[in-house]
Amino acid sequence: MKEGFDGARDEHGELLPVLSKSATKMKYDKLVNAPLPTFDKNYPGSPFFTELGYFMLRRTVNCQFRTFETTGQEKIPADRGSMCSAWHTNGLMDPVSIFLTHPKKFVVGGRHDLVTRPILGFWARKFAVQPVVRKAELLRGGCSEEEANYLNGRSLLNLATGISHGFGCALFPEGTSHSESHLIRLKTGPFRTVLAAAAHAKANGGKPPALIPIGLHFRTRHLFRTDCWIEYGDPIELPHEELPDELIAKVGAGDWMEPPADLVTGLRDKLKENLEPLTPNRETYSEVNRDSVIAHAQRRIQNKPRLTWREEVLEVRRLRSEPASPEIQEIATRIGDKLAEENLDGRDINSNCSGLRGFSLSGSILNLLKLVPFILFMPILILCMGWQIAMGRILGDKTDEGLDARTSYHMLFGMFGSMLWWPILATIITLLTIVFNSEIDSEFGYDLIGIYGVAIWQEIFAGVSVWVFSILLFWLSGVSFANGWDAVSDFAKWNRRMKTNSSVRSDIAKLRDLLN
Repeated sequence: MKEGFDGARDEHGELLPVLSKSATKMKYDKLVNAPLPTFDKNYPGSPFFTELGYFMLRRTVNCQFRTFETTGQEKIPADRGSMCSAWHTNGLMDPVSIFLTHPKKFVVGGRHDLVTRPILGFWARKFAVQPVVRKAELLRGGCSEEEANYLNGRSLLNLATGISHGFGCALFPEGTSHSESHLIRLKTGPFRTVLAAAAHAKANGGKPPALIPIGLHFRTRHLFRTDCWIEYGDPIELPHEELPDELIAKVGAGDWMEPPADLVTGLRDKLKENLEPLTPNRETYSEVNRDSVIAHAQRRIQNKPRLTWREEVLEVRRLRSEPASPEIQEIATRIGDKLAEENLDGRDINSNCSGLRGFSLSGSILNLLKLVPFILFMPILILCMGWQIAMGRILGDKTDEGLDARTSYHMLFGMFGSMLWWPILATIITLLTIVFNSEIDSEFGYDLIGIYGVAIWQEIFAGVSVWVFSILLFWLSGVSFANGWDAVSDFAKWNRRMKTNSSVRSDIAKLRDLLN
């Protein structure tokens, strides 16, 4: 298959997604032999690797985002499976954010190359990820239509069966990650899957699953330590009473059958209606930046604390339905565009709405305190995370999958790189401690290996303690890096505000006067 832009279009005349180099390498034999999920246990894939993966993902996400908030989880039905559908603008961070905030384990479907990549593929197979061939690959000759139908039918049936057994599932109806400020055309895969799941549940006396729209809100999705809010919407009722008996019988017997087209398109349109309000739903991000400026300026005029990220999203959403006057919009657009150019935003407006924020003594002291452990742990950080950070940054900047995949590389190298490297490095440190223990004792007065006693089991326990302590130090260095990055970013933002203030000050004052 050809990678990059080739002008290929689908049957609707729309341009197909640009294929990355990885997506062009379809290994069909490996795909048909991908592990199948199990439905009689609490985990569709490997319990050990699933729990280990979730543990590492949580640690990584805690460092990836500066703030991470979830709302609406109480809306998720506990007595049935659920299909989660969201817009798709941040690569692998989108499904990961859902996995970590949903109360149930997931049956997972994904682009075919997730299963066949060298390192990521290993974990995908342990999670029992079911590969899907998109039209972008099919229409470019990645495989025959018969092969694609077989593979996709099997994968969708496995996902539907998992959902009917009470598991969660996340599929993105847009079919590809993108950089638009609104939904792009919705594909039918999630709706065919969840209707088949409803048919399977009905055949086996279970409850029909829920279809849940989710708002994924990232302040600046491609930046490390940005803000994230996961918003679970109201479940959408499925037309399970309208499912034909033939579909129920066939899917219930373990054979794939396409649900009726009218039910699929009706459910697609219903999801679009419910999902659009959970996205910016604007023509351009300039409009989003404009309303963000208005929201923050109004907050400043009211002499209230700065908006949180969730509050900002909600205020921007309100301004979509209650737009400001054209004059206010014009001035706010100029401010928002200029701030965006300098990687600033409405939060940088000062308390009296006369310009941008200046020097903050309390904020500076807090950031200096964050820098202390950052500097102290720097040698350990370079040793245990230096190459992961470098490779994540380099490949994230060079990827051919677009800006929306940048943080996916940050996460993958931070998680998998550390998972592979930390145990090796901790073992090396432990062996060196054992070999040079007498020198360490004579030089520093610490007998690390004999700290618990001289019996063999005590020395082994001491060695294990050194290994565990090394892992703890590596983790602490990662935490100090994240906090130190915040401090450095805040100082850099202060510098950019000083340079930008003169060019927006008069417009901010005009905006204040108009809002008053």
